Amino acid sequence: MSVAELKERHIAATATVNSLRERLKQKRLLLLDTDVAGYSRSIGRTAVSFGPTDLVCCRTLQGHTGKVYSLDWTPEKNRIVSASQDGRLIVWNALTSQKTHAIKLPCAWVMTCAFSSSGQSVASGGLDSVCTIFNLNSPIDKDGNLQVSKILSGHKGYVSSCQYVPDDDTHLITGSGDQTCVLWDVTTGQRISVFGGEFPSGHTGDVLSVSINGSNSKMFVSGSCDGTARLWDTRIASRAVRTYHGHEGDVNTVKFFPDGQRFGTGSDDGTCRLFDMRTGHQLQVYYQQHGDNDVPIVTSIAFSSSGRLLFAGYSNGDCYVWDTLVAKVVLNLGSLQNSHEGRITCLGLSADGSALCTGGWDRNLKIWAFGGQRRVI
Repeated sequence: MSVAELKERHIAATATVNSLRERLKQKRLLLLDTDVAGYSRSIGRTAVSFGPTDLVCCRTLQGHTGKVYSLDWTPEKNRIVSASQDGRLIVWNALTSQKTHAIKLPCAWVMTCAFSSSGQSVASGGLDSVCTIFNLNSPIDKDGNLQVSKILSGHKGYVSSCQYVPDDDTHLITGSGDQTCVLWDVTTGQRISVFGGEFPSGHTGDVLSVSINGSNSKMFVSGSCDGTARLWDTRIASRAVRTYHGHEGDVNTVKFFPDGQRFGTGSDDGTCRLFDMRTGHQLQVYYQQHGDNDVPIVTSIAFSSSGRLLFAGYSNGDCYVWDTLVAKVVLNLGSLQNSHEGRITCLGLSADGSALCTGGWDRNLKIWAFGGQRRVI
């Protein structure tokens, strides 16, 4: 068979695949007779109301000399780890704004960081394609630096995201630019399972985000440059349990809903979406119309403790608080006093749901606390 014939067959096959994909998309739309917001409106639900003191910036954490790319809270709520372009991890006491650790990284090009469940260790990953573990109780060296306790090496591309398995300091999941996710044994530094890669049900683009189900730690979801999110079971590494379509751009961030039955996504297409984990259906799209064609990218998301609120950070510095039931923005933290200057890159909610932390290109982290009559929602 000649090269020209192969090209013709490839073009024909691509056209067939695209046609089938479009037919599947239309079939899904026919099955969705309503969305969450439509149903909520039909039974008279209205948006949550926010007063000027219900969510306020109570602290600004200053100390990084480069853009902040990632953050994570400890389960005991009062400590935060942040990763920055300055090549350092900083561990903060969120109650006092004090730095407890400033960790110089072996590779300055860091993209992600995470606290272990016990709060005794932190992990980071980036363009060096490894996940580096630090024990916060380890002694510092003669230069005042915390020594690396373990290096998880095996990815063939940058490490974009990492998360410790809940209630387990010995296992961690990473997502990578090599289109795979990996479950690691932190104690031995060995890979336990690889998700994707040569398997046909894996991602076809860089993996940008992972989120482990808090209700069932055997399940996790990943978001990718291929525009999809995929659900994985750590007991079945050979294939994705389900693939979720809908986005028209890179899926930059994924996060499980508090009940563990749904999850949210945020994308380059400017939308956040809510998916049902079991059926694969898209339940809701969260999108704010903009006057110009420059639609801001969704960089990070988090849900409130009840799931009623969805916090979404954007590339233009906005941080919308969405009411997930009626799909309306009830507050924009980017419009408030003391908000970030420029892109918001990361955000996360404290374990008890009482505070939100955001990080951005302005090199700062900001802690937003629920006040007034609204202590937590």
